[in-house]
Amino acid sequence: MSDVIPITLVVEDVLSEEALRKILKDSKRPYYVGAVYSKKGFGYIKSRIEGFNQAAQGSPFLVLTDLDQAECPPTLIADWLKRPANHNLLFRIAVREVDAWLMADRKAFARYLGIAQELVPQYPERLKKPKQKLITLARKSKKKSIRNAIVPAPNVTARTGPDYNGTLSVFVREHWSPGRAKSNAKSLNRIIDAVEKFEPVYSQGGS
Repeated sequence: MSDVIPITLVVEDVLSEEALRKILKDSKRPYYVGAVYSKKGFGYIKSRIEGFNQAAQGSPFLVLTDLDQAECPPTLIADWLKRPANHNLLFRIAVREVDAWLMADRKAFARYLGIAQELVPQYPERLKKPKQKLITLARKSKKKSIRNAIVPAPNVTARTGPDYNGTLSVFVREHWSPGRAKSNAKSLNRIIDAVEKFEPVYSQGGS
């Protein structure tokens, strides 16, 4: 059996963290998640990506951010990372948001919300605003707890409901299958492939 690979995660929020943990857990490769850096948003990652790239000389880092309205993943990476990525830096982009990856497991997502599978888009990465689509689907849920958690209340400025990340994190941990979802989400398929093929390279003095 291969040696366990220790890896540090860098994410925008708790939902992205849960998605990465599930991807690593389901991987054929043995991973151990150490530190997790998350400060709610892409700005934190963008401002520190050079430091994470340098730190990856000593141990593996898996960085995930949303594409949002950027042109494409290569453009975003080139804009953020001014030096070539270290071999141990896995810098991946969710198109356009990690929320799309969740909907890509259409059968499980529909069952969790209590809606017809036909309502869930087959290729959610093609949506300009996946989060808005997810909230629209949640409004159709027969489960009041789901609606109250995910859908923002009327006359409030919040983009999401009061327990959006928490409720969807439960879905990720207990129901979501990256293996099923990857056929409907190319950027998810790419990160799964990268995790499966990754072989860390340690500098002298590294473990």
